[in-house]
Amino acid sequence: MHKEIIHTASSEVTARIFGVCDAYAKEIESAFGVDIKNRATADGDAITITGADAENVRLAAEVLRCLREEAAESEIPEQRVSYVVGMIRDGQSTHLAALDDSTVCLTSRGKPIKAKTVGQKQYIDAIKNNTVVFGVGPAGTGKTFLAVAMAVKALRAKEVSRIILTRPAIEAGEKLGFLPGDLQSKIDPYLRPLYDALYEMMGAENYGKLLEKQVIEIAPLAYMRGRTLDDSFIILDEAQNCTPEQMKMFLTRLGFQSKAIVTGDLTQTDLPTGTKSGLAAAVKIVAGIPDIKIHYFTDRDVVRHKLVQKIILAYERYEREQSRTREQTRSAKGGGRKPREK
Repeated sequence: MHKEIIHTASSEVTARIFGVCDAYAKEIESAFGVDIKNRATADGDAITITGADAENVRLAAEVLRCLREEAAESEIPEQRVSYVVGMIRDGQSTHLAALDDSTVCLTSRGKPIKAKTVGQKQYIDAIKNNTVVFGVGPAGTGKTFLAVAMAVKALRAKEVSRIILTRPAIEAGEKLGFLPGDLQSKIDPYLRPLYDALYEMMGAENYGKLLEKQVIEIAPLAYMRGRTLDDSFIILDEAQNCTPEQMKMFLTRLGFQSKAIVTGDLTQTDLPTGTKSGLAAAVKIVAGIPDIKIHYFTDRDVVRHKLVQKIILAYERYEREQSRTREQTRSAKGGGRKPREK
């Protein structure tokens, strides 16, 4: 029987590592076939990992060490444990270590905003090193939130003089009907996710002042037409709902000393049936152009409830099956045709 011992500074840190009702410890035990126990010592707690396979014991200990660093600062989300287990089991522990230095900025409450997955770290690096970045992937991967964080960081560092956030005003499957109030009131429902991200970064009061000074501008995509956006950090959110014409219009607004981030999920298009997505077209058209980076997120980058990850995978399987069925139907119809008589 092989054994390793991990020491923690306090019982509070240990409790965060083990999770509610020891759920995290049980997940690690199941993943590596080990047994995890804890005992109190004079200097804190000692977590003991035992198992028949030395390599599995070592890997489980590596997971616990990684979680220990995070538990020293805050609670550990359920999805995070699954991610760390998967990364270490796949031999990618060095990539996890790089996440420790990925802080983008601090929120208004002093909380650090940093990459939680390797995919998010690559996305942040892409934004740092390119003028135009496309962040494409499923819901919950932090595409918009991290883009807004990078925008706030650039504004604070005086790399840009304003932040411009925009998205197409397309209803997500429902008809909202007539909305009362002035123009701002009418577009607020479409732009609410962008407001939420800025509130988190800046605080409501600071955000309000910058909005009043037009340092921050939030507007529907249609309002970008005819403009040249210099010295700006521009984010186009929900870009899968753009038409190809709108996407071309947006990309050609880019001015000097500016940066543009385009985010979207190609599986959640709300455009009318038969209308092509401008995002789908753009990632093909601009691929390979220097200073433009297309970053694809995967279900592994989802940082919401881990059920979201399972839902995404279930939908992907369903869509693959539907596509395969359609292809088989077309082949069957094509195979049954008689050759034309000459």
